[in-house]
Amino acid sequence: MRPTEIRRSEMPGPKVYNLWWGDKGVQKQRGIIQYSISPWQQRAAHQLIRNYIFNGYRRLSSQLVYWVVPFAFGYSVYSWAKRYDTWQNSKAAHVAGHGAH
Repeated sequence: MRPTEIRRSEMPGPKVYNLWWGDKGVQKQRGIIQYSISPWQQRAAHQLIRNYIFNGYRRLSSQLVYWVVPFAFGYSVYSWAKRYDTWQNSKAAHVAGHGAH
């Protein structure tokens, strides 16, 4: 489509309030503001990976204490309970008198 075809069409321009298609008696409106983004800011993911590596590492390392300490505590309780259960169900525990069977 050539640019002149748009000029000949009845489509309203960007600053015209159109009540109905083809209505030619509409005045241009005042106070309509259009915003646009600079072409240099349109590349939103330009340095996404690089920024995540540095900023993500900083953010994750600051939260590391809140994740590692409870995980280590929970895993140590789990491994202790697993070992104790295995010992309780063994022959050595029954000989020692800890088995209530």
